[in-house]
Amino acid sequence: MPRDIDPLSLLSDLIARARAAGADDADALLSEGVSLSLAQRLGKPERLERSEASDLGLRVFVGKRQAIVSSTDLRAPALSELIERAVAMARLAPEDPYCGVAEPDALARSFPDLDLFDPVEPATERLQESARLAEEAALAVKGVTNSEGAEVSWGSWRTALAASNGFAGSVRRSSHGLSVSVLAGSGTGMERDYDYTSAVHAADLDDPRTIGTRAGERAVRRLNPRKVATIRVPIVYERRIAGSFLRYLANAISGPSIARGTSFLKDKMGQQIFAAHITVTDDPLKTRGLRSRGFDGEGLPQQRRNIIDKGVLTSWFLDLRSARQLGLRSTGHASRSTSGPPSPSAANLYLQPGPLSPERLIADIDQGFYVTDTMGFGVNGVTGDYSQGASGFWIEKGQLAYPVSEVTIAGNLKEMFLNITPASNLEFKSGLDAPDLRIEGMTLAGA
Repeated sequence: MPRDIDPLSLLSDLIARARAAGADDADALLSEGVSLSLAQRLGKPERLERSEASDLGLRVFVGKRQAIVSSTDLRAPALSELIERAVAMARLAPEDPYCGVAEPDALARSFPDLDLFDPVEPATERLQESARLAEEAALAVKGVTNSEGAEVSWGSWRTALAASNGFAGSVRRSSHGLSVSVLAGSGTGMERDYDYTSAVHAADLDDPRTIGTRAGERAVRRLNPRKVATIRVPIVYERRIAGSFLRYLANAISGPSIARGTSFLKDKMGQQIFAAHITVTDDPLKTRGLRSRGFDGEGLPQQRRNIIDKGVLTSWFLDLRSARQLGLRSTGHASRSTSGPPSPSAANLYLQPGPLSPERLIADIDQGFYVTDTMGFGVNGVTGDYSQGASGFWIEKGQLAYPVSEVTIAGNLKEMFLNITPASNLEFKSGLDAPDLRIEGMTLAGA
């Protein structure tokens, strides 16, 4: 898109032309971005990629019929064709009684400054240096024998949204990331592990050498794993893995799943589904948050919510369509791309920490299992049944004793949620974050 054209002006003009062509309502989303990624392995560069892209999506409504058309071609002839095709498709689409834009009085009218944009594009040499430092630190750990490489990434993009109901808003964002993965041991006894850091601003990244050292130490610690017999014991999930339970929760309270009746939590609103000491917060207004936003994908305002408040489920994740299906108001959780309709998603979702350190959390466990990695996706969203392959460390008399691999953890999320105890070590690294979590009475299937 030419730099002298304002994105919101472009979208407003597009919407006006769509209405003139026969649309009753319309909204449009424009995303422009640039990204840079670099990878090296054993000190040699393997990949250096830079990309720039613009993508525009137009959604039009003809009565209760809707259609979405997207394009990366922003030239005038292409946009005229885009409008014509979208209106024609909408006229032929099946009716959807729940589709439509927001009422004007529900829209966000002001947008908080969440400090989501780092204006400095890092030089390629700086990214190379970060990758080099991380990998060298990992390889320097005694017992590390090989590297899968270090990767560094940066991205900057601008997103603009406008609609026929009068909404117009835009946001600029940036992202920085670094990861390194290494191997320890030799032959069939090799073990792999990794570490990473991600942030909106480069200044908030962990030091590359710290990332490398942690990755190396994690890989070495996994050497010579043992098998264990099938047993029912307390399970403790390392915080790097514990955030997955928030994903299961988010999926289970997503409006479309509730409207279809396909969630194991479909009838649990206002009920205790976690222990009373558990609070889960969704905060789209977190400063420099990885998934923060001043408005949602339908132009609605944002607010911090305790989705789980003292163990009680207080809210679904709703966009406009699922809210209308349920006879409720949207919670402002709509997320979208240029090629599809809005759907609900969490922002910065986290489980609030407890008072116990990770060491005290396991101190009274005579026998148990500390999970540092899981494999596969074994959750039934309808029943809540849970089964995942895992590796980690056996707990004996309150201490991590030796590495364990090739086990399966089984349970049901309804019971697991009620038996969670969090540690104090919450860290914001992914947007779905939890401290170490202890869950009582889990079945561990081993050799």
